[in-house]
Amino acid sequence: MTAIAALHRPSDGPSGDETELFDTIKQRSFRLGKFILSSGAESDLYFNLKSTMMSPRGAELSARAFLDRIWASNVDYVGGLEMGAVPIIGSLAALSACAGKPVRTFFVRKEAKKHGTRDLIEGLAPDETLAGKRVMILDDVATSGGSILKAVAPVRDAGAFVDTALVLVDREEGASQFLQEHGVSLLSVFRGHDFR
Repeated sequence: MTAIAALHRPSDGPSGDETELFDTIKQRSFRLGKFILSSGAESDLYFNLKSTMMSPRGAELSARAFLDRIWASNVDYVGGLEMGAVPIIGSLAALSACAGKPVRTFFVRKEAKKHGTRDLIEGLAPDETLAGKRVMILDDVATSGGSILKAVAPVRDAGAFVDTALVLVDREEGASQFLQEHGVSLLSVFRGHDFR
């Protein structure tokens, strides 16, 4: 099977690629202990998914898992907040083009550039707009849901319709309920309890 043909195959599900992705995350990006999270909360689970998303095979597996869910959702664009979403956005954009089913992407800055166009949303061509488009917000991990909502707000302000977010790991620490209150359903490849 050629590399391009392999991109067209359906997800192997939990017995194939996603099992390998889970094992990669567990080895490269997961720790048990006592940790203070960016939200200020304390947790016994810690995920630094950049170590998975920046490794060659981890990048491919993460992108494949996301693409299976993105293609099924029929959205016009996917994007997310810097920095958590950026590595996987780049990987899935390239992989989707190789598969002949390109996914259009962007990312949201935490604050607008102080020079040039002063854009908050990056990656769109001058004639591209999110207005009227269906957009899915991506992130690496969801804890409280705050980072995802920081990306949702400017995308909605740009005129897009956003009702879904997708993460590699939902830590199951309140993000799903918080986002639902703001009209966003949270999808995940894995959940925190999978790693216990």
